[in-house]
Amino acid sequence: MAKKLMKGNEAFAKAAICAGCRYYFGYPITPQSELTEYMSHALFEVGGEFVQAESELAAISMIYGAGLSGGRVLGSSSSPGIALMQEGISFACSTEVPFVMINVSRGGPGVGTIQPGQADYYQATRGGGNGDYHVIVYAPASIQEGVQMVYDAFDTADKFRNPVMILADGMLGQMMEPVELPPMKEPLKEEDIPKVKPWALCGKGVRGHKNVIKSLELKPEALEERINAYWPKFDQMRKELTSYEAYNLEGAEVVFVAYGSTSRIVREAIDLLAKDGIKAGLIRPISLWPYPYDAFDKIGKECKAVISCELSMGQMIDDVKLGAKDRWPVSLIGKVGGMLLTPVEIAEGAKKQLGVK
Repeated sequence: MAKKLMKGNEAFAKAAICAGCRYYFGYPITPQSELTEYMSHALFEVGGEFVQAESELAAISMIYGAGLSGGRVLGSSSSPGIALMQEGISFACSTEVPFVMINVSRGGPGVGTIQPGQADYYQATRGGGNGDYHVIVYAPASIQEGVQMVYDAFDTADKFRNPVMILADGMLGQMMEPVELPPMKEPLKEEDIPKVKPWALCGKGVRGHKNVIKSLELKPEALEERINAYWPKFDQMRKELTSYEAYNLEGAEVVFVAYGSTSRIVREAIDLLAKDGIKAGLIRPISLWPYPYDAFDKIGKECKAVISCELSMGQMIDDVKLGAKDRWPVSLIGKVGGMLLTPVEIAEGAKKQLGVK
């Protein structure tokens, strides 16, 4: 299939349609507004439904409702918009309602800036809502990888009956790259939903009985029973969904850990260090939750330092330390304010950590 030059936001939207998504609810916010705009016309061309909600609070409620009915539904926003959606995401995890959410993150906190950022790591991987739950989180390093992630995310969400988040950033959303789009899947027909998703709310007339899905449990024992019932699936996610890329680890004196677009910059820094005779490697987490702690067991005995590279003041570094298990000193090379790290900054930071001039 021929490749097509597409902006990241539009490619992600098209991938969702290819995956059989026919429902989108959202609210424009930079730097992901092109995704919303694309869905506003592309969904109608395939018989789908698009609603620009009056707010992110309204959008997540619509997403929740469409997910409850068994439809494949996509939501998207950027950092402060995702913050407003956290209550609804907690509800969906509580009632095991699948959907896919794309966060094209920007700098914060608060309104912050419209430039790229990675300070939504805690928000995505630790859960910004209340209670015991996890959201499956993936981080693409290219538009092509993001397209495949979005495409596969709907199957993953349905399999585990859980929201899946694609954590991109403003750079990936706004840049353009050639992509190969996946094949078009047919969405479930309304009459097939009760067979494929027996839990969905389809109406008594369709099933012959009514389903009831609720989050409220006034009896403590009932709430404990509910959480204990769905919690084992998170252990299964850890076994099946953990994913990472290991690059140039053999013999590496320093190992960088970076995700998303920052990992691409780190690769250039690795080339710069190689010219100075310093061998460096990279661990790129692809799944941010579940996190690939086992990747650190691939680091060799030559390693003297592990460095987390992030567009934040240091959030993923907590998971890096858990993976490192005190086997190597762990430090941070970070940048905030919507500015990107440069290969030179990363290379010089590594030399400083190694004590090399």
